[in-house]
Amino acid sequence: MKGTRPLDNAEIRKVSEAFGGTFAIRNRSLFMLGVSVGGRISELIALKVDDVWQNGKPVKDLLFDRNIVKGGEVSRAVPVNVDGREAIEGLIAWHAELFGSIDADRPLFPSRKGRGRKPMTRIAAHDVLKLAFEAAGLNGKLGTHSLRKSYAQRLYEQTNDIYAVQEMLGHKSVVTTQRYLGVNYASVREASEAMSIHFESNVSTKTLSSVNDAADEELLIELLRRGYDVARLLQKDESKQPFQLTTEEDLSAEDNLY
Repeated sequence: MKGTRPLDNAEIRKVSEAFGGTFAIRNRSLFMLGVSVGGRISELIALKVDDVWQNGKPVKDLLFDRNIVKGGEVSRAVPVNVDGREAIEGLIAWHAELFGSIDADRPLFPSRKGRGRKPMTRIAAHDVLKLAFEAAGLNGKLGTHSLRKSYAQRLYEQTNDIYAVQEMLGHKSVVTTQRYLGVNYASVREASEAMSIHFESNVSTKTLSSVNDAADEELLIELLRRGYDVARLLQKDESKQPFQLTTEEDLSAEDNLY
């Protein structure tokens, strides 16, 4: 869904606790696997048991085969972290209890109808996630694509490597990946609260008020994220006035960048 926002870790925890009913484990596992591997909702609901459960345990690397990826693009493998593996284990136990066996060819996220032989639909996935978002008390534009965006944002914040994120998402162009990545949403929320006239001084916030507060490597990253042509800045003729920072200490730091 265009314009949907990512979730931070605190919001992910809230949503994971908001599922209920007979299919709660299926729905929670769909959510947790989605935010852990970044698959499109169409890719997730197309998975079969054998894609995630092999040799009696969850896979550590999930293969999205080209027959289920968008547009039949190339296959891609994505590491499955502990959250994703726990989601798989819970889901497989649920399969065994509900169907009496573990069938490698059964849809990983089965429909309520047809004795589990058909996968849940995208509409069904949207509906169960929407209910969970509401039950968790979240607001803003949220949808199935929020799972993929949450994965992308969190992976980028851990790696600062947009090309790694591009590969894990299966994007053809890094430009598409850039559109996925915004600012750190949690940090912006904290900064926004700090701007309030009701803000209390004893509330701790951590914001980057200026690029001048950052270390050299943080400065480069921040400049890149703000759209500056860093390569041009670094190659600037020494005879020209250097990029302006505010203090002598910052000017010394800038000299170290060349």
